[in-house]
This record gives sequence, structure tokens and C-alpha cells, in this order.
Amino acid sequence: MVQVLGELLARPSVEGVLENALVYAARLLGPQVKGFAVIRRGQDRVAAVLDYPRSLTGLNLSGPWAAMRPRLLSDGSSELYEANSSELQKQLDAAGMREVPLSLVVPVIDRGRGVGALVLDCFGPGGISPVQQENVARFAAAIGPVVGAMEARDDWQQTARHITAAVVEAVESQNFDSLGHAQQVAELSLKLGRELGLTGRDLENLWFAATMHDLGKVHGEAEHALVGANFLHAVPYLSEARKAIRHHHERWDGQGEPDRLAGEDIPFASRIVAVANAYAYSGSLEQVRAESGLSLDPQVVEVLARVLV
Repeated sequence: MVQVLGELLARPSVEGVLENALVYAARLLGPQVKGFAVIRRGQDRVAAVLDYPRSLTGLNLSGPWAAMRPRLLSDGSSELYEANSSELQKQLDAAGMREVPLSLVVPVIDRGRGVGALVLDCFGPGGISPVQQENVARFAAAIGPVVGAMEARDDWQQTARHITAAVVEAVESQNFDSLGHAQQVAELSLKLGRELGLTGRDLENLWFAATMHDLGKVHGEAEHALVGANFLHAVPYLSEARKAIRHHHERWDGQGEPDRLAGEDIPFASRIVAVANAYAYSGSLEQVRAESGLSLDPQVVEVLARVLV
């Protein structure tokens, strides 16, 4: 899932989000899973497919997602066929959907409104466990606000934030010890940034850097700052956020990583995120102050004391 974040930010579309959502949801269920996603735009329309023919995209279909609640269908595609005309059934037959043995239907909901659904067809042995169902449902709940925002298209910056926050939340949900950490670091970073005089685009880049600073840990702790920065390699307008993520584990005294930058050679946003991150982990202003001039920028630590009052 994380691997597609940069692509979604660079070239966002509802179809792209749903296509990558199918890939990630299928991984949660195991091998031999195909699927399709529907979006509600007046009629329910197939917006993305996984291992089914792309000729299905754009079809207006009715189906077992109508009630917008999770369902495990032991009779596979039977309801899908019953709900559609004979002409549509021929197209479903051509796609090889007649003999689906087991289907999981998961709604995609934004603020109580059903905006679409993921339909995952399992062809392998072993079925789908309750834990797997819950994991897919949790993931679908995370992408609901993304799809809703992209359907509205009122504000691309807000949409980009929804995409990023949803991906980070989905990753953090795999480790409940870190759930909410990125949001806490982002909120504190913005307070620090405003107090330090940042505005506009600088604050925007700071938010993305703070929210994504630990996303590289999806591939392990080692060099996670470099991994996280690489997720944004194809997103030019977030180049400063990418730089801030890369360097958020540098130290003021030059003993950090990856490039052993020191003092003001470290990007300003990196220094802000480092202080916010340190406080989010420790919850202690005194512990953060103990690192002032060692690992952390003394100016930012001083401002932290003010914004916490």
C-alpha cells in the first residue's frame, strides 16, 4: 500500500485509489484473490479491477453491496448475477465470474455515506477468516474519506492530505503502539512551525513531512528515513517534505544519519519534526531539553516550551 502513495499524490484519481486498494486488500486475504471496486455516481459503476479484464471498468452494475454493509457470500457471485440483466451477465461470464466460490463485499463509507465498495472473490482453499474480514473492513474504512474527498474535488491540498493520512493510519493500525503517533507529531510540528514564522507552502511541506516521517518503517527500522523519503521521489511539489523526511534523524551535533549534517545545515523542517517527534515519544519537556544542542536544535526546543504552555 505504501509503495503506491507517491503515485497517488502525483497523479491522483478515484480509479487509481480503488485499484491500489484492491491490491492491498487482496494481500490481506492471501493468494488466488480477484476483485473489483464500484463507485456510486448515480448508478453503481465498476471503477477498478484486480485480475479481471479491464473491459469490466465502466459497467453499471447492481449487486450485493447495495445495503452498504460487510458481507461474506458463500454462494459467490450468485447475487451479482441475479441483480443484473442477461446482457450484463454475458459480460460477467466473459470475465470468468460465473464460478466464483466465495466473495467478500466491503463497503467504502465516508461520513456515513456509502461511496463505493470492494468486492473480493476468493478462489483458493481455506476461506476467509474473521480476522481477515476485520482487517479488510478496517482498511476500507481508512480509504473512505480519501474517495469521498476525491469525489468532491473541492480542494486538491485537502484531498492529498486525506490520501496521506489514510495510508499512514492504515500502516499504523498494524502496530497499535504507534497508532496516532504521526497525527500527534504533525499537529505539534505545525504549532512549532507557526511559532517559528513558517507560512503557506512551508507549513504544507512541514505537515507532509511530519505525517510521513516514520512511514519508511513499513520496511523495518533500519534506514527508514531514506525509505520514507523515496516514497515522494515522483512528487515534485513535495520536494521539501521529501528532504525533511530524509534528514529528520540528523543530529544538531553532526552525529546523526544518513548524512551526518550538523546545525543549520539540517533542513529547518527536519529540525522541527525531530523536536516534535522527541516530545511525542517521551511526553517530557525535560527529556527534550536534555537533548538541546546535542541531537536537537536549541531554538526549536525553546519554542516547544512556549507552545506547550
